Amino acid sequence: MRVTHLGHACLLVELANRRLLIDPGNFSAGFEDLTDLDAILVTHNHPDHFDPEPAARLIRANPRASVHTDPLTAEKLAAEGLRAVPTRQGEEFEIGDVTVRPVGELHAFNHDQMPVIPNVGVVLRADGEPTLFHPGDAYDAEPGAVDVLAHPLNAPWCASRDSIAFVGRIAPRYVVPIHDALLSDRGKRMYSGHIESFAGVEGLTLRHLDDGESGVF
Repeated sequence: MRVTHLGHACLLVELANRRLLIDPGNFSAGFEDLTDLDAILVTHNHPDHFDPEPAARLIRANPRASVHTDPLTAEKLAAEGLRAVPTRQGEEFEIGDVTVRPVGELHAFNHDQMPVIPNVGVVLRADGEPTLFHPGDAYDAEPGAVDVLAHPLNAPWCASRDSIAFVGRIAPRYVVPIHDALLSDRGKRMYSGHIESFAGVEGLTLRHLDDGESGVF
């Protein structure tokens, strides 16, 4: 499995001879010109995870790619004449030899002035490959055993204690920090260090990927 961090919450995941892009948002860069995608996955309809104009261009530039999004984003794409299959918890689907299992239902609570919208994370599995979980913006999903956790490192909706507890509960082999555009480089290292020190996961390896950087798992 090869994972490329395209900034903030956006990942290009290459496994089992498939190329899957997750959460092309407005804090990310480098996804706009991607081609030969097999699937585009969106966890929820906030602009830092789904930037409508460049994402629509991306979809049109990758006519072979299937598009799977939370129900709200699917509605908005349909209004633009673009088809997306709504993802719902428990309804698995296949992208070639990759099984995608949607998990979770709602975005984490921000504050009283912001509505809680659908948020559906994705677990990617393929024979002979590590398992990757991208939760979108929530810490409450139950993905099962996970090798690689794309971990939202910082957000208005989370506290450091919740972040640490989430990693401890999922207990992955690897953590790849995402959702980090609001942090300085020193801040990223500090939050990541807290996870390494306090999550209590034996054998945990933190793989920090800079924007545009790839890692093989």
